Amino acid sequence: MYILGISAYYHDSAAALISDGEIIAAVQEERFSRKKHDARFPVNAVKHCLAESGVTINDIDSIVFYDKPLVKFERLLETYLAYAPNGFRSFLAAMPVWLKEKLFLKTTLKKELAAIGGCKVPDLPPLLFAEHHQSHAASAFFPSPYEKASVLCLDGVGEWATTSVWLGDGNKLTAEWEIDFPHSLGLLYSAFTYYTGFRVNSGEYKLMGLAPYGEPKYVDLIYDHLLDLKEDGTFRLDMSYFNYATGLTMTNRKFDRLFGGPPRTAESEVTQREMDIARSIQVVTEDVVLRLAKTIQKEHKTDYLCMAGGVALNCVANGRILREGPFKDIWIQPAAGDAGGALGAALAVWYQFNDKPRSIKGNGKDMMKGSYLGSEYSNDKIKEYLDSVGAKYECLEDNDLSERLADILADENVAGWFRGRMEFGPRALGGRSIIGDPRSQKMQSVMNLKIKYRESFRPFAPAILTERVSDYFQIDQSHKSPYMLIVAPIKEEHRIPMTEEQQKLFGIEKLNVPRSNLPAITHVDYSARLQTIHKDTNPGFYSLLTEFDKRTGCPVLVNTSFNVRGEPIVESPEDAYRCFMRTEMDCLVLENYLLKKEEQPKWEKNDSWMDEFDLD
Repeated sequence: MYILGISAYYHDSAAALISDGEIIAAVQEERFSRKKHDARFPVNAVKHCLAESGVTINDIDSIVFYDKPLVKFERLLETYLAYAPNGFRSFLAAMPVWLKEKLFLKTTLKKELAAIGGCKVPDLPPLLFAEHHQSHAASAFFPSPYEKASVLCLDGVGEWATTSVWLGDGNKLTAEWEIDFPHSLGLLYSAFTYYTGFRVNSGEYKLMGLAPYGEPKYVDLIYDHLLDLKEDGTFRLDMSYFNYATGLTMTNRKFDRLFGGPPRTAESEVTQREMDIARSIQVVTEDVVLRLAKTIQKEHKTDYLCMAGGVALNCVANGRILREGPFKDIWIQPAAGDAGGALGAALAVWYQFNDKPRSIKGNGKDMMKGSYLGSEYSNDKIKEYLDSVGAKYECLEDNDLSERLADILADENVAGWFRGRMEFGPRALGGRSIIGDPRSQKMQSVMNLKIKYRESFRPFAPAILTERVSDYFQIDQSHKSPYMLIVAPIKEEHRIPMTEEQQKLFGIEKLNVPRSNLPAITHVDYSARLQTIHKDTNPGFYSLLTEFDKRTGCPVLVNTSFNVRGEPIVESPEDAYRCFMRTEMDCLVLENYLLKKEEQPKWEKNDSWMDEFDLD
């Protein structure tokens, strides 16, 4: 039985295909369209999923959408009546957009799918609709390694829920309780993302990365005016400070007055004020999530927690749940945002709608296949492209490639790494990565400013051999972090203590102070967003780390996504080669081909090439 899941029309549209419960393929549309966070119908993603399994639309048994737009439409009317100054008149002004994009969604979906399949609408498989948070919850629990677990979903807003709690048991997923719009932890965090000058739905990572440079000066202000937080983690927002329920901005002038000025202008200097605000909302977010986790465990008496929704990508909060929370372990869906809703919707149909049994192997492994669920290119295809552009390359056997590249990286060179299937979700996990030596003091600035073209304060993640993780980080060996969704402190023996003078530094001044013997991946608060590398899911990347360890005594590499700021992660050899040639990367690996920058033909670089990207 083939089930095709689709998410679209808000942000990060995607498609996922499962066959008899097994995940065959899952991929975001942005990787093919090259439009970051592409919200359009995922034509290319659907085509890829079908091609990956060798089926057509007519072979699909069910197609499921991750949202119920009619419910959202009804609740939107309620919101306008409750919060908008002109009530129904304001709603009527916004309604044409909703009529086009939401009310007629079923018709739109069928037309798009019929066009892909080259068939008539009546000949399509049944079209089903899951609830938004049901899709999130299903994506979190059903692929997890747990037979029974609590499930926490936190995002901006689904149809109406912003926070939902579920109990997963076997093939059952039961909704327990929820917090509804406009009271949303995700939108509260996004409001501060907006206020500090970053883009909503993409700049939240920047706010999280900026937080350690600041002091939590505004925590009391947030609790006193914006957020009424109860002991059990439930909360309400004072909507008089926000504009997102009925307007076109996240915050309003009352919010500006509370924090002493208007929002920061995008691309302007980031000041200590923004750093302190970022730290404050991060502290509040962690407090809310920890309280919720403790409440859920107390209610369910479960040992494990699964998470999804955009807030589940806050890996600092996740790390605190793991270290300080009441659960034995946690599992977070790697595509925790709306893209993962496509997968969750498909899994919900298989397990809940069709009542299929769920089998847990009991070996601690999940069903996500390392999240390597996207496209893959053969050596022949890669050679064909490289020859077409006159590229110079060397073809190496797997072992020779690992040995050669380990030597190159040990000399402080930066490499693009393009091997195996592309990752599903926002993180590069060793399929489409840029990698370097974490021991290098210059690596963070080189990668940020000369390769990624992004803000200097942004931290980088370590990829580490899973059996060595407890040698470097304060995390139990039994806890895995294959999806780069847990932040952990670096161990004391690897830290470099700060001098008295260094301890007096504030804000961005802290950036160039080495904090450990792995300075490129150690953030200013001695933490790192770690990824454990496993031989069974990514043998090529595991082999490279093993060879690097042999040469340097260091089982860690810097791992960041293979893209530049504003551009999606590369999907094809062409994307990878273009990014390689337009940046200051030293070498490139495309499957078994190794390319060195100095050997390549002259690249006709357009100095304004970055204008085609949305740099925020």
